[in-house]
Amino acid sequence: MVGIILASHGEFAEGIFQSGSMIFGDQANVKPCILKPSEGPQDIRAKMEEAVASFEDQNEVLFLVDLWGGTPFNQASTMKDGHDSWAIVTGLNLPMLIEAYASRMSMNTAHEIAAHIATTAKEGVRIQPEELEPKEEKAAQAAPAPQGAIPEGTVLGDGHIKYVLARIDTRLLHGQVATTWTKTTSPDRIIVVSDNVAHDDLRKNMIMQAAPPGVKAHVVPINKMIQVAKDPRFGATKAMLLFETPQDALKAIKGGVDVKTLNVGSMAHSQGKVAVTKALAFDKDDIQTMRELENLGVKFDVRKVPGDSPEDMDSILKKAEAELA
Repeated sequence: MVGIILASHGEFAEGIFQSGSMIFGDQANVKPCILKPSEGPQDIRAKMEEAVASFEDQNEVLFLVDLWGGTPFNQASTMKDGHDSWAIVTGLNLPMLIEAYASRMSMNTAHEIAAHIATTAKEGVRIQPEELEPKEEKAAQAAPAPQGAIPEGTVLGDGHIKYVLARIDTRLLHGQVATTWTKTTSPDRIIVVSDNVAHDDLRKNMIMQAAPPGVKAHVVPINKMIQVAKDPRFGATKAMLLFETPQDALKAIKGGVDVKTLNVGSMAHSQGKVAVTKALAFDKDDIQTMRELENLGVKFDVRKVPGDSPEDMDSILKKAEAELA
């Protein structure tokens, strides 16, 4: 696995390292190295040398650095001499780091990852309101012109929509979903399935704006999703489904949305619920709903991010039942 060094002036590298862990989970062979105001070039170099020495593969090292020409960059550059397989990328931002983490799953060299992550880092710089974006960038990001509606009855692919992930998450589309899960499942559409959100224009617009580059986000009522699931025109679609509650998921599945596994990421605590884990809280209706999903043959994948170890839903439900008894 390619080792990654995050290097910066001040605490920036430490902070973005923690942010990356929140979104993508803890990562092996990644070290933040910071240059404190009281330190000099040899101090940051010593930290980076120690980081490299801790990596499993010292032939493949990627430096993600805050500023071209600064002391961390200059020291990384001198360390790179004699190591042709190493690479340095400056302008470190969070989209770059997340993309680097995801790329390590399929890319084996620092050069591959360095070349790949630059585009994502640039795409992460966005402006709202959108009219403030430079015109040339706006044109490059514009969606293709619509080609017209697909005639009813058309069969695309095998006629069955592909669900790359179906997730219960109170927060719906947020950083962990828009980056980590999108990178690992590669949907072309993210579909929030919720009657409540479909009738809330503010939440709907926020979700649509949170979609990562290259992925369309939609918010639909449950009955609309049931119709989509039976429409052969969506046979070429790879969809990530997001449910706000297990009750919404149950209604959709009973209506014909063919989900075999539900990823359970978060269920927020509220009055009448018991917090069983840091991320999951249940009331009696939630427990009954989960048991009904089990009876339908649905499997549960309980984890916030792909790098987490799955938890056992049956044990979690039994604990919730005991606390609510």
